[in-house]
Amino acid sequence: MRFKWAVLALAPLFSGVAQADHDHTHELPAVEVTAHAHDSSGHLHQRMVNSADTSEMLQDYIGAYSYQAGGISALPNIRGMNDNRIRVLVDGTELTAACANSMNAPLTYISPAAVANVSVLAGITPVSMGGDSIAGTITVDSAKPVYADSADAWLYQGSFSTVYRSNNNGLSTALSATAASDNLSLNFTSTMDRAQSYEDGNGRKVRSTQFERHIQTLTIGAKGDNEDFVLRLSHQEVPHQGFPNQRMDLVGNKADSINASYSRQFGWGDLDTRIYWQEVSHEMGFFSSEKPGMMPMNTHGKDMGYNIKATIPLNDAHLLRIGNEFHRQTLDDEWPPVSNNPMNMMSPNTFVNINDGRRDRIGIFAEVESQWDSRWSSLLGARVDHVRSSAGRVQPYGNNMMNMADVTAANIFNASSRSDSNNHLDLTATGKYEFSDTTSLEFGYARKTRSPSLYELYSWGKGPMARNMIGWFGDANGYLGNPDLRPEKANTISATLDWHDAEGKSWQAKVTPYFTYVQDYIGVERDPSAPGNAPRTHLIFDNQDARFYGINMEGAKQLWHDTPWGEGRMKASLAWTRGERTNGDSLYQIMPLNARISLEQKKGAWANGIDVQFVDRKTRVDDTRLEPETGGYTLVDLRSSYQWSKARLDFSVTNLFDRYYALPTGGVAFADWKANGSVGAMGPVAGMGRSVNVGLTLDF
Repeated sequence: MRFKWAVLALAPLFSGVAQADHDHTHELPAVEVTAHAHDSSGHLHQRMVNSADTSEMLQDYIGAYSYQAGGISALPNIRGMNDNRIRVLVDGTELTAACANSMNAPLTYISPAAVANVSVLAGITPVSMGGDSIAGTITVDSAKPVYADSADAWLYQGSFSTVYRSNNNGLSTALSATAASDNLSLNFTSTMDRAQSYEDGNGRKVRSTQFERHIQTLTIGAKGDNEDFVLRLSHQEVPHQGFPNQRMDLVGNKADSINASYSRQFGWGDLDTRIYWQEVSHEMGFFSSEKPGMMPMNTHGKDMGYNIKATIPLNDAHLLRIGNEFHRQTLDDEWPPVSNNPMNMMSPNTFVNINDGRRDRIGIFAEVESQWDSRWSSLLGARVDHVRSSAGRVQPYGNNMMNMADVTAANIFNASSRSDSNNHLDLTATGKYEFSDTTSLEFGYARKTRSPSLYELYSWGKGPMARNMIGWFGDANGYLGNPDLRPEKANTISATLDWHDAEGKSWQAKVTPYFTYVQDYIGVERDPSAPGNAPRTHLIFDNQDARFYGINMEGAKQLWHDTPWGEGRMKASLAWTRGERTNGDSLYQIMPLNARISLEQKKGAWANGIDVQFVDRKTRVDDTRLEPETGGYTLVDLRSSYQWSKARLDFSVTNLFDRYYALPTGGVAFADWKANGSVGAMGPVAGMGRSVNVGLTLDF
């Protein structure tokens, strides 16, 4: 069996380092193999140094990974289920990709430098955290407002950080400035990320992997004795971003958002409320000689909504949470004509892909968290959502013979009802039993429901060009929507057996098997009229039944403590997932068996580590989508950091041995195939070769 290795980073152990500033020394926390949230002072800071893509921060969660898209737009996957099946919350807001290729997915709207906390809930998600999703919930939050300790003086503070990555000549910067009294806080944060196309382990450029992004956020906080108000105003601009596995690139994305939250403590409990709005203008096209072409695609989208949650202690043993949520997505997707295209295929009209698309979801939930005694606890919840989707009339580029397939499809689409309505019922039941101070068992069941997206329902074009523009899977196939799709219903059972030392500081081991059966899973079928395998094919979204099952194993051990070498810890994890239709056919973008071993050493102000990651070869592939097989590989990363009172220096080397490898969930290298004359089969996208990364953070 061939594997892949990746390493956190073990720089020199610096055993001779003398006593540093004790107020800023590193100490290993209590051993914990799975954290529901990390803060930016630890692993998140390390991930920021290695990548400008926020999805890379998911690597610390067993069973969660991301699959290749743009340099800042990789899409998350939890236990084999991806993208739309995951509820992603950025600072508490629910955002939707306004793009037929998901180039502006939710995690693109926050830079790693601005992330303070990440939480991943897989499979059995509390109903208060998940609706209209079946895989789990990812929450990414920026820092909370800070306030002065006294009413007598204002607090002024800030920070500046910069990171350089050698492989793609990448540069990230972040500036944060705060002025605050004891009850009012003002913060401005500006981040920038940019890079050229990266090189693989053989020194070859992986085309269309360059990017640039700018984000500015103004945060206003106000607090009283028992209440808090936070208002965030944000502007994001992405001038360009290449996509190695898509037919087009991003040539402009501008987004403005308003996010306001209010929380208050009452005698009966806590009230948390939020209202948000975001507007996006998005354009796909071509901007580089690495992937030349001519065709504009413009999308305008809005997300808006609110959520209200009340937390009410019923007594010393039971806690009730009840709430109401609403989310609306609007979408217009139009492709302007191109007058000088061959045979007038893209003129004289604007191709209207989605017109006045709208998707509304409103839901209510209730859950009870109970501590029955010192050993037994439980969580029971139910949730009901109503989802309604609709779209307006559409049109093709023209009525000539070259567009006849789209003309016919538009007429059929316009004559249909173009609306869809579904009711969801979600249930969650979990329990935990503490056998002793060293052993516990968590177990549970969940039923989750997801309705199809606007693109899954209403992508209507049947011409080859129109189909090829639809798809967020990185496979270069063409997709056709299906207005008759039914919601996905997922039933999950899972258990976690946890062993640890009595104090929770020396060692820990966890084993988590899981099984999910999805009724009416939204997969694909080949279109009988589609071309063969030369080079790709055309697919239709269709309901199927599918199952996902696997096991996650994690362990951590303190190796040494309070020695001349400081403190040392080893962590290990293994994840195995199988995703398949009930007829046995493999599903798309399932991560093969993978494992990770990490060694960390900390002494005074120094922190060092090494990660070794193993990935097995991928031979179980989705033949319907022409998914390529990939070989196994091993990657090694090194990391070191030093913390002063007002500064931090980070250094890392990723892919230390400059190993060539293909990304097992990265799709096909369309940009390279096109640059090489569009001849032969499309191979997989190659991963990044060795990169030396240096970061500096200054506090003031």
